[in-house]
Amino acid sequence: MLNKCMFIGNLGQDPEVRTTQGGQVVCSLSLGVNERQKKGDQWVDHTEWVRITVFGNQATACGQNLAKGRQIFVEGRMTTRKWQDREGKDRWTTEIIADQVRFLGSAPNKQRDDRPPGNDANDGGNKRDDDIPY
Repeated sequence: MLNKCMFIGNLGQDPEVRTTQGGQVVCSLSLGVNERQKKGDQWVDHTEWVRITVFGNQATACGQNLAKGRQIFVEGRMTTRKWQDREGKDRWTTEIIADQVRFLGSAPNKQRDDRPPGNDANDGGNKRDDDIPY
């Protein structure tokens, strides 16, 4: 049997980090995964929302480094768990238990300097990426 899921998407909200009674760190993520679907004669974007649960040191790192809008890669396994709501009714939640989370792109609202070394604002802006000898 094989239960493996992989997603690349953007966080729809900031991570929620908590600690269990047993002392284990748990992080919950809401991941928006986009796909194009044909509706009639037009292609439209559709976002599927995936619940991700991360444990341990990886959960701590997610809580410290991720924020709404950040793009991530997640690899894990799908599981469905049963729980009871406030009225005592049975409910089910399907989620991905992450084995691996990789941070992609840059953190939202942070300026990233993609310029190669030596190509700073004081060089007159004359260098281009294809002029660099490496």
